[in-house]
Amino acid sequence: MRLLVTGGRTGYLGRHVVRAAAGHDVVAVGSADADVRDPAAVDALVDRHRPDAVVHTAYVQSDPDVTGAGAVHVAQAAARVGARLVLVSSDVVFGGSDQPYDESAVPDPVSAYGEAKVLAESAALASGADVVVARTSLLLGDGESKHEALFRELARGADGALFQDERRCPVHVADLAAALVELAGNDVRGVLHVGGADPVSRLELGRLVARRDGLDPGVLRAGRRSDLADPGPIDVRLDSSLASRLLATRLRGAREFLAG
Repeated sequence: MRLLVTGGRTGYLGRHVVRAAAGHDVVAVGSADADVRDPAAVDALVDRHRPDAVVHTAYVQSDPDVTGAGAVHVAQAAARVGARLVLVSSDVVFGGSDQPYDESAVPDPVSAYGEAKVLAESAALASGADVVVARTSLLLGDGESKHEALFRELARGADGALFQDERRCPVHVADLAAALVELAGNDVRGVLHVGGADPVSRLELGRLVARRDGLDPGVLRAGRRSDLADPGPIDVRLDSSLASRLLATRLRGAREFLAG
């Protein structure tokens, strides 16, 4: 399988996808290869490599044109050459609920980033039949994520607090990467939730990382996201039970993969 991975050169998830795809003909691309905001550049990139599948991991949280319009251009280019598309999306397409979200839930974003991800999803699903939108959550587990770096700083005494009321389903970045490569080569279509098995708060997640890294989890201070003027999504747990039935890749929960 010839697999084109956007964000595969410098992106945190993209690099892991490239690693997980060892044995395939992998084309790792980044912003230096094509600006996804430019449809002509994306068309030229896809025409040059003619992939069997595209795993689109590239995004910029603060730039809706990259996250939203960029995904539109990638989806259209993939469909034009008959390539399967695996679009990575996020739990922030939802606004928050006291119940986990399954694949039938209707997106209701409350942030600009969430709105851009909804645009990306809609474009991908409308672009052709051979598309899967993989919604996921916080990525960490290899010790190199921005989340783990922040947790270590706070556990060493840096100023700040971790939300005790925000609940998400973090996933090990290597597990997610393996699942995306599996999706690139199978026939699952539509929306699939690929979060980790454990719903945890940001505070619990920080304590798990601190304990794993030999730091004192008791140093971490608790805060409440709901106390912010613009809190954004608070409880966006993903129900990933369908993925556990469809995929050979197991998406471990944070309590398991951070236990060591």
